[in-house]
Amino acid sequence: MAVRPVVITGDPVLHRPASRVESFDDELAQLVQDMFDTMDAAHGVGLAAPQIGVGRRLFVYEMANDDGVPVRGVVVNPILMLSKVSTERPDPDLETEGCLSVPGESFPLKRAEHARVNGFDLSGAPLEFEATGWFARCMQHEFDHLNGKLYVDRLDERQAKKARKAITKNGWGVPGSSWMPGVDVDPFGHDEDDLDEGGHDELLV
Repeated sequence: MAVRPVVITGDPVLHRPASRVESFDDELAQLVQDMFDTMDAAHGVGLAAPQIGVGRRLFVYEMANDDGVPVRGVVVNPILMLSKVSTERPDPDLETEGCLSVPGESFPLKRAEHARVNGFDLSGAPLEFEATGWFARCMQHEFDHLNGKLYVDRLDERQAKKARKAITKNGWGVPGSSWMPGVDVDPFGHDEDDLDEGGHDELLV
């Protein structure tokens, strides 16, 4: 098991587009395993490579879904096509996200309800699937990471102001901050009641 530190907003790798994966080799396989280990230790349902300091275009996930997609997987060099995002204000009870790279915080955000995902699996074989609901949200959240964007960058002005205040209060927004899942205190304060059967928090994408 190789759990890696999760970098926090302000680290440059989180704020620039990641590079395309060119080789489907043993090095990539080890990176993916480390990403799964880190995601599991952090109780997340998704993790993009930039979140562990690696600027490459891939993410892993574990989330039950109604779309017939394997619950656990990796998507390399993904492309997403999205349905229209509602202009209504997000419901804080139903549409609140968290992020391992903004630890301990969560804010409501509108997302597209449907996403078509194209990419490659770990062997380099093409994959394509539809994602809806929270699974679509997870796909969008992780894909954003590969384009140098965090979910807090998409918040409406009211929520963005709260996010900026939290980032400043925690001393983030500058390079060099990270936390170690399984070693540091869980910033989201998870206990068994918060997690699904696989030990993950579906709100923490």
